[in-house]
Amino acid sequence: MKARHTVLVIDDEPHIRRLIVATLTRADYNAVEAANAREALDRLRTERPDVALLDLGLPDRDGLELVPLIKQQSGTTLIVVSARDATDEKVAALDLGADDYLTKPFDTDELLARVRVALRNRITRDGGELALTVEDVTIDLLARTVVKGGKPVHLTPKELAVLEQLARFPSRVITHRQIMAHVWPKEHEHHVEYLRALVRSLRQKIETDPQRPRIINNELGIGYRLCVPSEGT
Repeated sequence: MKARHTVLVIDDEPHIRRLIVATLTRADYNAVEAANAREALDRLRTERPDVALLDLGLPDRDGLELVPLIKQQSGTTLIVVSARDATDEKVAALDLGADDYLTKPFDTDELLARVRVALRNRITRDGGELALTVEDVTIDLLARTVVKGGKPVHLTPKELAVLEQLARFPSRVITHRQIMAHVWPKEHEHHVEYLRALVRSLRQKIETDPQRPRIINNELGIGYRLCVPSEGT
């Protein structure tokens, strides 16, 4: 099973939202809607989108005011999609932290291309890799697929979310708290037992010998590490 990237569509015009949501859904994204600034900030907290598409002409708040708030409150990549085509508006949005700017009316193919670029940049901006191979397992973070020995591996969305966190920074210890905040973003209380159960299930699916794991290593009392052999070993 492939876990879909989530894109938040923030626009007060219903027909524009429907167009964008339909375009994203056909491209296999999970599209979430917000009709105003209040809803947008709420969706950011509950949905943790990978990318946000922001219209500047919102009814309850100017979209430019939202740009720094979105960047400060989340790691979401932000693309402004607005009818405001003046150069100073574009510069202002980018200076405030927007990652890209697309002017309405737009071509839907171009919109999807901008989203794909945003996702690639999101993965690589902190030094992460788009894809990596460990033992006989290949993890593609952009496509969100896992292949072992040339055959696709079926992972649940939560299993994939755990593996994604580890694969973004191979050989680095990722703490229990960091992983759980990513996998269960809507829950106020996390239980490490749930995470351990997910890791056990993951090892059954990707390790050659789950009892002697070579891919996902446990750092006792701290977290987990995706082990990537260094060059020459």
